[in-house]
Amino acid sequence: MYRKGEYVLCSTANAAVHPRQQLRCSGDSSPNAVSIYCAVVPHRDGNSDEVNGRLPMVKVMTIEKRKKLRLKRLDDDDGVGPEKLEWQKRRAFEMQNKFLHPTSQRSSCHGFHHVSPGAAEAKGPAVKGAGLKSEIWGSGLDWRDSVQLRWKRSEKDVVTRMQSRQDLTGKNVVVVGLGSSGRAAVKLALARGANVVALDSNPNTPPLEVDFHRSVVGSLRTEFGPHSRETLLGASQLVLSPGVSASQPDISAAIQAGVPALSELSFAAAALPKSIQVAAVTGTNGKSTVTTFAGQILRHSGIRTFVGGNLGTPLSEAALQCLAFPADDPPYHAAVVEVSSYHMECAGMFQPKVGVILNLTPDHLERHKTMEIYGKMKCRIFAQMDPTDLAVIPQSDPFLRKLAAESRSKGTRAWLGGLPGVQLDSQARRAFILVPTTGAQAGLYLSSLNAVGLHNAHNAGSAALIALALDFGLTEESIQAALPSLRTPPHRMEVVHQDEQQILWINDSKATNVDATLVGMKGITGRKAVILIGGLAKVGSEGNLGFERLAEVLNAHRAVILFGASGEKIEEELRSAEITVPCVRARYMKDAVKLARAFVHPGDAVILSPGCASFDEFRDFEHRGLVFSDLAKSTVV
Repeated sequence: MYRKGEYVLCSTANAAVHPRQQLRCSGDSSPNAVSIYCAVVPHRDGNSDEVNGRLPMVKVMTIEKRKKLRLKRLDDDDGVGPEKLEWQKRRAFEMQNKFLHPTSQRSSCHGFHHVSPGAAEAKGPAVKGAGLKSEIWGSGLDWRDSVQLRWKRSEKDVVTRMQSRQDLTGKNVVVVGLGSSGRAAVKLALARGANVVALDSNPNTPPLEVDFHRSVVGSLRTEFGPHSRETLLGASQLVLSPGVSASQPDISAAIQAGVPALSELSFAAAALPKSIQVAAVTGTNGKSTVTTFAGQILRHSGIRTFVGGNLGTPLSEAALQCLAFPADDPPYHAAVVEVSSYHMECAGMFQPKVGVILNLTPDHLERHKTMEIYGKMKCRIFAQMDPTDLAVIPQSDPFLRKLAAESRSKGTRAWLGGLPGVQLDSQARRAFILVPTTGAQAGLYLSSLNAVGLHNAHNAGSAALIALALDFGLTEESIQAALPSLRTPPHRMEVVHQDEQQILWINDSKATNVDATLVGMKGITGRKAVILIGGLAKVGSEGNLGFERLAEVLNAHRAVILFGASGEKIEEELRSAEITVPCVRARYMKDAVKLARAFVHPGDAVILSPGCASFDEFRDFEHRGLVFSDLAKSTVV
């Protein structure tokens, strides 16, 4: 149970507060409530989590005590110091949060938590994730970014600014699907003044009303269970989460009756300030890594960049943040978003400055039915472009080139694997870039990359093309300087451990189809590996799983360990393709890791690249990757 005056340790990734500064969270004003404050205390020996020699903590105290404290706005010798600027930035988002969020028992207030005594007792004493970095800051704008704000915000200013942009006042917005994207869209629609009906077919969906301030709850209604056609037909605007197909009968009937429908991503993009340049990255494989790399290059050059979409934070969160800022001085200069084919079913007027389709191989056919429909959905990212926008596709894919031409896009074409566009030499050591829309050019040396695999050299080249194509005046030198700092997102050929025998343990849990595994394996050079493959495989159009295509590349490695629900069937396909290296089967992934230790040699690698979905044993691919990482670091054999 939390106690008044108690200090609780929290992570430095989430709390880096100036030693003289304490920040309050918005919430219940009851004098009996307990409020948690961020503070720091001197560093304790033996603890590596420190910021400038200080250990971040949170302090628990009563609301009455809070009222006696004053926020300190700190100045440096030059007048407005970085601490004060960061305080102003955080304060703006606090006010935005106060406008939308209520006084719940335990609700996140941009990283600060408000807890009533009863809730604290039920939850236990651990305060995990308390501090300055929240889900919103985690989307790309956190305390480490040197964002220089040139104006001050008060509570009245921020709330007035948000209310002045309520362009949906009087509109009935129906949001369908209440995962992370749907919930973000609900917040954005409410902030824009709409009356919102939130639908989810799962009757056990947690209620939304507790997430919002009482001032907007009156504009929100929820319906859980089978969708009401009457509700859908009565909408001024439908907003569909990625997991919701527009072909569902009730949704399709509403669209045919003239109700406009947008994906969450398109709904959010329409609310972004016009000054924010958007780059959209899609494709079957590699889009998360290219999106991440492009964001890292831009941030390295000082460009305030949101990174998200299908990757992590929904774009609606970025649009919501922008409402707290003047339209001519938004918190971001650029947004690099990963786009799914699901987003493009209801693309609306989505018009990125740069659109990239990395590749196209069979996937999501249970929803799109055919490769042609799947490819056409991808190509919709080009549909609204004009000649000043850049449309990028692989030069070597005639099917995708045909579909892109049929999209009738007016965007200027560039190529992956050709010029104009980006072209790598035969050994993927250099990347040559020519941007036809701006005339920018670069010749990059890729040997400085720390990311594992040849495919990541191609990913870095694609990301560099995106960064150059956005109109920020980046130079060859600035992009070259950013390359050594590029880090892959979690679960994408991520080196999670290197033991005393110099064995690399690599987590590629995001490889959920055969093509992704094939790309990862082709990228491993200079060392042999034990490959872990398995899970719940996807059945191809011809009734097989397609793993026979891996046999040739797997024969160059040390061994293959199969596991999971489809392990036996995968083994049959590999043996029919005459795999020559040891190929053994385990029941669960933990058993596969034990077997891998028996086959691996010093200096080798052990790679989890499953080529399958994870749902037979895990919640999702992230859960699978985290378990693998723990097993890799475990000394228990």
